[in-house]
Amino acid sequence: MNAAKQRIPARFEDLPDEALIRLSQILAWHIVPYSTSTFWRRCRNNEFPRPIKVSTGITAWRVGEVRQYLAQVGRNERRGGAS
Repeated sequence: MNAAKQRIPARFEDLPDEALIRLSQILAWHIVPYSTSTFWRRCRNNEFPRPIKVSTGITAWRVGEVRQYLAQVGRNERRGGAS
């Protein structure tokens, strides 16, 4: 299929696990309830999946790893633990 005619997913749930997602999308889609500074602090502290440096000025995360993180946080919350 021609790249120009491919459908761009409008929701996080529609992205394949191997896709890359940028911070602006993570925050705009409210995937995590963090401010930008909290998000980067969690990355530095290895609490959030490691980012991928795509090129100068472009950093992204694998959707599948973000989903795994969200599932783990959900399990911790159900057990009453901290993430």
